[in-house]
Amino acid sequence: MGLVLLLMAALWGLGWVLNAPVRARLLMVGMVYVAVVLAHLVLPETAALRLATGGTVQPWLVLGGIAALALGYFALLARLRKHALDKTQPPAATPTGPFREAELNRYARHIVLREIGGTGQKKLKSARVLVIGAGGLGSPALLYLAASGIGTIGVIDDDVVDGSNLQRQVIHRDDMIGTPKVFSAQAAMQALNPFIDIRPYNRRLSDDIAQTLFADYDLILDGTDNFDTRYLVNKAAVATGKPLIAAAITQWEGQLSLYHPATGGPCFECVFPNRPAAGLAPACAEAGVISPLPGVLGAMMALEAIKHLTGAGQTLQGRLLIHDALYAENRTMRIAPRAGCACCGGKAAPTAAPAPA
Repeated sequence: MGLVLLLMAALWGLGWVLNAPVRARLLMVGMVYVAVVLAHLVLPETAALRLATGGTVQPWLVLGGIAALALGYFALLARLRKHALDKTQPPAATPTGPFREAELNRYARHIVLREIGGTGQKKLKSARVLVIGAGGLGSPALLYLAASGIGTIGVIDDDVVDGSNLQRQVIHRDDMIGTPKVFSAQAAMQALNPFIDIRPYNRRLSDDIAQTLFADYDLILDGTDNFDTRYLVNKAAVATGKPLIAAAITQWEGQLSLYHPATGGPCFECVFPNRPAAGLAPACAEAGVISPLPGVLGAMMALEAIKHLTGAGQTLQGRLLIHDALYAENRTMRIAPRAGCACCGGKAAPTAAPAPA
């Protein structure tokens, strides 16, 4: 029996030298104890192993009982000590602000900007922005809106990703070819920022749903490539009183403005009352477009959205920005509500202050 106890002590000492956890050392000693008890219960009384370990199981059972009582006592003592310490220490502070620690780190470059700060970032987090189209203009706009921390982003488009899109529609990837654009865009935005809510609408915007859809958002961004949809978007934005940031591109040129008749600005139809004649404004598929151009204008759409939502700087309301990428020129034109506009009525025309050029 003494040899077995010496073996147990040796195993415990070896575990201590090797810096093994207490549980591991107890397990090693316990395995030896169980083996001895089983030997006494299974082997005949005359077996050499039984004779070498005391000849009877009773002393081992008594030893095991004493050890179990000692272990139970120390475990109870440790638990009571921990409970007493927990009561004396103040509870950990629970974050009560609108941002997680990871978000504060993510948006730190915004928060240190005097024009945005923590207040502006909170406005972005509570904002709801709808983007019409997940193509050339929508791609960069959606990525920067997501990166900036816009709390809720909706995107509506009925198209699927095509190989010809990847020359300029940077939100999509080659392995997404054949996937609806809204789901491809959703995956990219969620990979970029998991702290925002993304709402994909895999359908074409139509007159019967536009106003209901717009009513759920604070700001509309139009990145579509045809005048029928642009007029539809403008009509719904005017009817719901929502500000509209609209851009258009072709070949090497693009234009951008913020339309908001509810606050004294013109609507899109005030500036473009008639569709252009056939051939004067061909789509990108017909006329071509340089690949970074939608990136430039789409990023500017996101920038105008951030300025509008936070109140930073001066937006493009009352001004039309024209970007000429081929000759690296930017021009701005003053625009104002047009009296008798078929969409908004141009009611703000007599009182609207002229916007600076």
